[in-house]
Amino acid sequence: DYEVGFNSDGRIQAVDATFAARSGYSADLSGPVTDRALFHADNAYWFPAVRLVSRPLFTNTVSNTAFRGFGGPQGLIGGERWIEEIAYALGKDPLEIRRANFYGTDSNNVTPYHQTVEDNVIHRIVDELETSSDYQARRQAVLAFNEKSSVLKKGIALSPVKFGISFTATWHNQAGALVHVYRDGSVHLSHGGTEMGQGLHIKVAQVLADALYIPLDRVQITASNTGKVPNTSATAASSGTDLNAMAAYDAARQIRERMEAHAATIYEVEPKDVSWEFGGIRAGKQFVPFAELATSCWMNRVQLSAAGFYKTPKIHWDRAKGTGHPFYYFAYGAAAAEVTIDTLTGEYVIDRADVLEDVGRSLNPAIDIGQVEGGFIQGVGWLTTEELVWDAKGVLRTHAPSTYKIPLASDV
Repeated sequence: DYEVGFNSDGRIQAVDATFAARSGYSADLSGPVTDRALFHADNAYWFPAVRLVSRPLFTNTVSNTAFRGFGGPQGLIGGERWIEEIAYALGKDPLEIRRANFYGTDSNNVTPYHQTVEDNVIHRIVDELETSSDYQARRQAVLAFNEKSSVLKKGIALSPVKFGISFTATWHNQAGALVHVYRDGSVHLSHGGTEMGQGLHIKVAQVLADALYIPLDRVQITASNTGKVPNTSATAASSGTDLNAMAAYDAARQIRERMEAHAATIYEVEPKDVSWEFGGIRAGKQFVPFAELATSCWMNRVQLSAAGFYKTPKIHWDRAKGTGHPFYYFAYGAAAAEVTIDTLTGEYVIDRADVLEDVGRSLNPAIDIGQVEGGFIQGVGWLTTEELVWDAKGVLRTHAPSTYKIPLASDV
């Protein structure tokens, strides 16, 4: 339920919206999920005046729980719906309305929860995608097609995303890691994150290998175990790599400092003359391979194990006041999609999709590309074909691939 005020240029002046969620017979995570929807209802847009309310509803249905996005996509859809409605009311291109309402870089850059958007690159991303996707020419082609076709209709949209990275429950933003360096130069890593196919283990191992200046194949990583790393946070909120890799880096830093001090002593050089190079350490003019240095440290009783810890800085959130700095940073992206739909049967074809994501300095481009593509496809399924349906007796009817449809390679 929403009311939105806007001027003749399409600039939003005020938003008053309520997000209701069908929670089911138990609360589960419905409260945090609906809160996250509010955090992202603004998406990439500045609202001069705003009131957002979340209402998790008790319903006589199965209990619902969190899913990828944790309420964020639902909030984003709300914000994008307002933009589309304004564009239709004014007879303008929705992209024009989106641009008119983007957060600014020097002003008009405070979120409804009073966090300043300090790293805004959404203007550049949208500009680049508009050009690379040939959006304007294709939009004109879509309009021309729809004028001539009565049954098949096309649609095209270019939508941005600004997504906050951190748990809004501040205490979850911490992680630990345990690192052992063995005397042969091999390294064992345990951390508090859970690998579920997203590539977390390999990314944390990459950071550790980089921190110790050793090849990745020298790092052995094991499944998460609270006997080694206790009090672990959930692996969620798009923060698994940030938290656990930084904890592993902290452990590596401790070990590295001990090895540096030992190298300065054993090779009789000043600490300032000790530096790391890939594969080992340089003490003065002498290069010492990592394995050789590890053996020397062990023989001289230098500790080669360390417990690392990391907590996200600069974040805080007061739910009662609705203000704070809940996110360490924002991730930005945009997607342009063109779709053809049969208005008689509802069948559709995704003709083309262009996705542009700012991932910073990617730790693993192959994994990141897979995450971006997978997120798009998962969104397609969520919004088009994937739906859990129960009959009057409470029996799940969409219980198999024959009834629960996920997108196929042929759908995109």
